[in-house]
Amino acid sequence: MAALAPSLATARRLVIKIGSALLVGADGLNAVWLRGLCDDVADWRRRGVDVVLVSSGSIALGRRVLDLGPGALPLEQAQAAAAVGQIRLARAYEDALAPHGVKTAQILLTLEDSADRRRYLNSRATLQTLLMLGVVPIVNENDTVATDEIRYGDNDRLAAQIAVTCGADQLLLLSDVDGLYTANPKTDPDARHLPVIEHLTAEIVAMGGDPVSGLSRGGMKTKLMAARTAIAGGCAMAIAEGSVMRPLSAVAGGARASWFLPDGDPQAARKRWIAAMKPKGTLIVDDGAARALRSGKSLLPAGVRDIIGEFGRGDPVAIAAPSGETLGLGLTRYTGDEARRIAGHHSAEIEAILGYPGRAALIHRDDMAI
Repeated sequence: MAALAPSLATARRLVIKIGSALLVGADGLNAVWLRGLCDDVADWRRRGVDVVLVSSGSIALGRRVLDLGPGALPLEQAQAAAAVGQIRLARAYEDALAPHGVKTAQILLTLEDSADRRRYLNSRATLQTLLMLGVVPIVNENDTVATDEIRYGDNDRLAAQIAVTCGADQLLLLSDVDGLYTANPKTDPDARHLPVIEHLTAEIVAMGGDPVSGLSRGGMKTKLMAARTAIAGGCAMAIAEGSVMRPLSAVAGGARASWFLPDGDPQAARKRWIAAMKPKGTLIVDDGAARALRSGKSLLPAGVRDIIGEFGRGDPVAIAAPSGETLGLGLTRYTGDEARRIAGHHSAEIEAILGYPGRAALIHRDDMAI
């Protein structure tokens, strides 16, 4: 029996990617469409769903202000356009969501930020905190500083990375196409739409095409690359045509889309990812901490008896019971030197010991595979 597509109405944490072609038209910002999207976002927030927006459009907006004209831009001009456009893009979302009482925040990232473990953990902590506070983060690639070596190059893959980083269970790519076809439907009348993709096979990947829009940097190939990242992280991903006035409502109501089914759930996928890492050190915990960890608690400094090895913040470390039994693996929030200084102390003492406020947990339960 064919697998059923997930429902956008059941999302708990939703990442939405908005393409440039939807947000910016020949006359500039598509403000009416943006208000419709934000009406939907506000509805999902009222249902208790965490929402993150990954939005293209800063360069497209900025180049209009700077009269840079059509066509490819030199790197310096593209970065200048991004600098001008980013502030307008963030303001547009803020203005569209403010009437609903929804607060927004801007996050600018590069590929380097997710490749570096410390920056990745900082990004994750910031996103988690913003969502906990009910804020809708507006994420974009930091085009003002990114060079080719540290670029995602398209917001499809950035959106997938953000979805995995924040533990989203659903990712929606709003684009100028309504999903994946067996061939290009604009040139092949026999092209067949694929509503559900259970496995990202080589045959499916071969169906990727080239960008259709003059404003968009991403085509179906980048969307399939995004799907690979998302589903490996336990996140279902959909590709849907987004130009309708209420795109989330449309997809939730049954509008045509292609859904890629995930490999398990986000938390389980993250645990598998952590468990596969090679530890750079070991934390020996007391019996009380071992019991707490087995019941799903975070590791606090007070429960640590000894520390073996040298490691940096964000590095994987083994966690062992007093008997030497390995309990699991986790990503530490402190360096080896910091951990030694606060080991055995209560979290309230961390600031006095280190000279600056620290995180209460040495390893948070979300960053741990027991």
